[in-house]
Amino acid sequence: MEPITLTFLGTGNAVPTELRSHTGIFLSYKDEQILVDCGEGIQRQFRYAKLSPTKITRLLITHWHGDHILGIPGLLQTLAMSDYQRKLMVYGPAGTKKFFSLIEELLLHIRIPIEIHEVKEGTIVHEKEFFIEAKPMSHGIPSCAYSFNIKKKTRLDKRKIQKLKLPNSPILGQLQNGHDIIFNGKKIKAKDITYTEEGRKVTFILDTEMNQNAVEIAKDSDLIIAESTFAIEEEERAKEYKHLTAGQAANIAKKAKAKSLILTHISQRYEHAPQIIEKQAKKIFKNTRIAKDLDTIVV
Repeated sequence: MEPITLTFLGTGNAVPTELRSHTGIFLSYKDEQILVDCGEGIQRQFRYAKLSPTKITRLLITHWHGDHILGIPGLLQTLAMSDYQRKLMVYGPAGTKKFFSLIEELLLHIRIPIEIHEVKEGTIVHEKEFFIEAKPMSHGIPSCAYSFNIKKKTRLDKRKIQKLKLPNSPILGQLQNGHDIIFNGKKIKAKDITYTEEGRKVTFILDTEMNQNAVEIAKDSDLIIAESTFAIEEEERAKEYKHLTAGQAANIAKKAKAKSLILTHISQRYEHAPQIIEKQAKKIFKNTRIAKDLDTIVV
């Protein structure tokens, strides 16, 4: 099973602190290297994490507030100066093309190929092994949550292949595609030599107030990464600023029947006591933890 590796480049909210930089989450799966949001200072965070920004294949933008996008101009300059060999695929809510044109005007000329997609809802990327979905959130400006989904696969049981002494030939592909074969005069059933590797799903729910779309996009996630800007007792303030409380993030995970939840976008108010947020969420959804800058996890 190929791992999904997630690196938290920044886990703070609008005001960065000594411990938490602005938002950025880096997802790596095989040849895909996806950056979710690009807050100020993201390039140094790449350095600290010993990751190369030149490997980025896609940039997912949840919304156009400064703490989620102010790292983009510098990142584009670095890619241009580093002989970036790819086409950067960018996905974001309504207004993304306009804002990128303003960045291009600021930098005079972006010397890398960029393809921009304004998205709202549905499947926005569909590849052979995975797809990415988006749903609109509620944050006062156009905003999206995203899910990265690996499709389930039919795998060959290597031990059984060796036991039957099946050659590395097209017959293995036939078995993997569910077709029975005849080998050395003996019928071999595909179902007896294959197994299903279940898919995996990681959902990113950043700045938003509580809404049903958040539950729907997170349904059956192996991991939800959600903002948790406010404590439960600050629910009215969270509603005013259109953010989530720890309790609301946990309820999304519970209702979505997710396996695990990681809280991010932590306010400076909890700089030295993040356990307050974590404990509140754990009372509702046990398998919860808070991310720290440069944390790396594997799904």
